[in-house]
Amino acid sequence: MPELPEVETVRRGLASLVTGARISAVDIRRDSCVRLLPGGPAEFSAEVTGLTLSRLVRRGKFLWAELAPSAGDDAPLLALSAHLGMSGQFRVHVDAPEPHHHCRARLTLADPALTLDFLDQRTFGYLHVEPLVPTPDGGPGGEGTPLALLPASVAHIGRDALDPGLDEAAAARALRRGTRGVKQVLLDQTVVSGIGNIYADEALWRARVHPERPAQVLTASSARALLDAAREVMGRALDQGGTSFDALYVNVNGESGYFSRSLEAYGRAGEPCGRCGTPLSRATVGGRATHWCARCQRRWAPRTPR
Repeated sequence: MPELPEVETVRRGLASLVTGARISAVDIRRDSCVRLLPGGPAEFSAEVTGLTLSRLVRRGKFLWAELAPSAGDDAPLLALSAHLGMSGQFRVHVDAPEPHHHCRARLTLADPALTLDFLDQRTFGYLHVEPLVPTPDGGPGGEGTPLALLPASVAHIGRDALDPGLDEAAAARALRRGTRGVKQVLLDQTVVSGIGNIYADEALWRARVHPERPAQVLTASSARALLDAAREVMGRALDQGGTSFDALYVNVNGESGYFSRSLEAYGRAGEPCGRCGTPLSRATVGGRATHWCARCQRRWAPRTPR
């Protein structure tokens, strides 16, 4: 599933091409693509046709376009949200080809004249139209907007490690709360958003923290190191266009990311650890494939009373 660097790569690509474009026509090619709207394709089309994509915004792994009545200064009232699921992709065309067989929705744009396709092979992704609501902390909704607004469905999502509005002290405290393993806390998008399975493993490896260490025994310094490690690894991945393992993740121009060549833990079970040479371990933790170094990331055990 795309994580923060992949979604931010898509956001930047879309922002550079479709900001200010007006939606002139909609073709929903698979009804489940807009399954959250009671009225389905007809309601989706009626809601967005004639509106302008004023800004492309991201919070964590969540992506949306602010929809304004015109390309002027009218305040946006609605969001066109996009959840990429396992395989969602956007394609922007100047001269629209025949729709790809995985194309689930096609938006015809004007000013400039473009076609925006939403492709989704595995069909877990979707598009949605929903109201913009105030952010809980009064700060900007996410990367790409100065407005303190975000889609209603994203209101519970925490700020991400790359967000300058992140309260790092509060985030570090949240990472140390509860009995769950720290990897499960990292994957909890209400704590710090944008971290998925790949970058959780990478951050834990860099911070030398075992993925099953109970959050409540994590030290304050280790929690800060985890946040720093997540910021570092996602920043590096973003610089390289995201992580890609197959043809399902590509950006708006059809190019794959290649940060997978630089991963230290994820997907490298049995290979030597880049720090100590110990073969990396793999197990299922919380239903997710998890990779770590048994020597560098020692399993925590409670002290036995004497």
